[in-house]
Amino acid sequence: MRIISGRFRGTQLASVGTGDVTAHLRPTSDKVRGAIFNLLAHGDYPPIEGMRVLDLFAGSGALGFEALSRGAAHACFVDTGAKAGELIRANAERLQVTQQISLLKRDATKLGTCSVAPFQLIFLDPPYGKALGENALVAAQSGGWLTKDAVVVWEENSNPHIPLGFINHDQRSYGDTKVTILQAAE
Repeated sequence: MRIISGRFRGTQLASVGTGDVTAHLRPTSDKVRGAIFNLLAHGDYPPIEGMRVLDLFAGSGALGFEALSRGAAHACFVDTGAKAGELIRANAERLQVTQQISLLKRDATKLGTCSVAPFQLIFLDPPYGKALGENALVAAQSGGWLTKDAVVVWEENSNPHIPLGFINHDQRSYGDTKVTILQAAE
């Protein structure tokens, strides 16, 4: 895995290795990550420059780090896995962005109330087929984690059930991955 574009372009991220089976680490491929950021750059979405990014079920953090490489101001990574936390810390050090990230070892479906400024761009990459994405998105919305017009990029292996309060802007398939882009309804 490597950063595809921006100021860290070409930088290799820490290897997932055998991963953490219990944490369901399944990093987004370079191809899918590139497609996601192309959709964001060429769609009718605000520019990533200066955004606050929330990476739920973060795993290695590749999506959040790609956003930082492209000019995001801050990335908050949420994951319960010990291996995920190690990978995110290693990648933050490798990219020298430890001051631009926060790491929460927390269940993304039970975020609670947000105590910091809300986030404009949300990456949602839950373990496939467990309906965790829906629960996490509702938790983020009800806890005040999202701005009123937040953009959500959701990876699943099937069409996700979109909670009330979101508009489906786009959906693309890349092999067994479906990428759905939502926007919070103002």
